[in-house]
Amino acid sequence: MNNPSRFLLHVPVPWVFVLGYLVGIALERVHRTILTPSVAYWSPIAGAALFLAGTAIAAWAWTIFRRARTTTVPGKSSATLVVRGPYRLTRNPMYVGLTLAYLGEAGLLRQLWPIALLPIVLAYVNWTVIPVEEAKLTEVFPDEYRQYQSRVRRWI
Repeated sequence: MNNPSRFLLHVPVPWVFVLGYLVGIALERVHRTILTPSVAYWSPIAGAALFLAGTAIAAWAWTIFRRARTTTVPGKSSATLVVRGPYRLTRNPMYVGLTLAYLGEAGLLRQLWPIALLPIVLAYVNWTVIPVEEAKLTEVFPDEYRQYQSRVRRWI
């Protein structure tokens, strides 16, 4: 863990999304974006759909982890390799769900700055958090996890 950005590994990943969003809200207050009338109309509708879908996916994935009695903490050893439910489609459904919920919240509130910051949050998750998780899963479930990686994509 020599990478300086890994200090955030001590912050639960959902809070990394929240922190990114809060910075976006601050920027939105300073540099308010103006939406066209049609975007302003459709934004909350699309936002609600994305928020509900993202929340459902993240909750489903989290519930499966809880039922399997395994950890959601990056870098900790998992008790079980979970490959059912949404894990059949993506190795990171919780992060996919958080991403959709984040986009949904931005749509509901008609905010663009949080969306502009989302790639930074996703870059951190993709290149710092997920590699730590994958290394630990490879260590604990070497053959099984490699086979799973070959069948299921990291994101979608």
